[in-house]
Amino acid sequence: MIKVLRNAFKIADLRSKILFTLLIILIFRVGSAIPLPFVNIADGLNIKDGTIISYLSMLTGDAFKYGTIFALGISPYINSSIIMQLLSVAIPALERMSKEGEEGRKKIGKITRYVTVLLGLLQATAYFFYLKNSGGYLEIGGNRLTGGAMFFAAVVIILMLTAGTALIMWLGEQVNEKGIGNGISIILFAGILSGLPSAVISMGSSFIEGIKGTEGYTQFLYFVPIVLVIFIAIIGFIVWMDNAERRIPIQYAKRVVGRKVYGGQSTHMPIKVNLSGVLPIIFASSILSLPSTITMFWEPEKGTFWAGFFNFFNSTSWGYAVLYFVLIILFAYFYASIQYNPIEMANNLRQNSGAIPGIRPGKPTSDYFSRILSRMVLLGALLLSVIAILPIVFSLITGYNVSLGGTSVLIVVGVALETVKAIESQMMMRHYKGFLD
Repeated sequence: MIKVLRNAFKIADLRSKILFTLLIILIFRVGSAIPLPFVNIADGLNIKDGTIISYLSMLTGDAFKYGTIFALGISPYINSSIIMQLLSVAIPALERMSKEGEEGRKKIGKITRYVTVLLGLLQATAYFFYLKNSGGYLEIGGNRLTGGAMFFAAVVIILMLTAGTALIMWLGEQVNEKGIGNGISIILFAGILSGLPSAVISMGSSFIEGIKGTEGYTQFLYFVPIVLVIFIAIIGFIVWMDNAERRIPIQYAKRVVGRKVYGGQSTHMPIKVNLSGVLPIIFASSILSLPSTITMFWEPEKGTFWAGFFNFFNSTSWGYAVLYFVLIILFAYFYASIQYNPIEMANNLRQNSGAIPGIRPGKPTSDYFSRILSRMVLLGALLLSVIAILPIVFSLITGYNVSLGGTSVLIVVGVALETVKAIESQMMMRHYKGFLD
């Protein structure tokens, strides 16, 4: 990776793209440190683990926790994109629009922006009421807001949070046009990675206290090295999983068009092991965090049925780990079923005069694709589940809470690999020798 970046900086226009991307990241991080007006969260919000709030705080690099103008982060755009993908399957008009090529994608992108702003407005309103109900965070000049001042503060905070979401979305689109890599992924990468230094400092200080023999810290002499080994192993595992694929052999028949002969070649169709990416983990964690989020507004009495029910969904319980494992597999199948159509894949292959050796065209080919996709989805879902629940199981066994979970590591490593591949493809384009050389 370092060699690729060093070679990329030798190319002027590619260097400008990388520097522009770094500038966007800098703007995002500066905005994540600018506090909202009328909001005073010096020590950060008291956020419980396993809730939607803690999940959003992780994605925004603690901007949510400290009440900054980028507190909502890129999550409204991610939710909007997921909603549009699901609606493109359910609504025929959107499905036709998605198949219209570049113009159709532009129309869907425009609708996605409007939905993002709407979701940002709703989340900003919920965030304001969360601050109001928490108490002590809304003030001016040391005095708590009431009456008309509270209403004015509500309008300002909600509009600024919504504008911050729209600005982040625009920054991501600028990276797509003038920078390198996927802009939204880059911003998500920067938000998650910003929490790494504090995690490293916390682990380092605990390890040093363990060396000194401080009471209550001796176990960190063993936990910290084990966590580092697991962290490195997870990174290597994700890299392997990202590159793993099943290659289906394809044979194209010869076609004579005029005086030219087309086809007659053998190739392969790659099907990635991780077909769904990180989306099954995002869906599963969002659903499982709902019960814990409810307890932020309503705390049941200890010993009651509802107290036991909500404790079952606590992120530090074995029941949570088992449900997390099952939901990831179910959502992986759900997402693959709406993204990949074996019948359409078989028809496209047949229209291009291609066939799988030993498999008849038509229904046998679509059935073959269905079997392959089912196996790949199951294998990819199992691998994702292992990555997601490994930190949870480690915390349950040892009692040591791992700051960076499997989801965040998966996002960070995946975005880093995609960005390096984008840089390599740009370098190949600029070093390609044409016919005139």
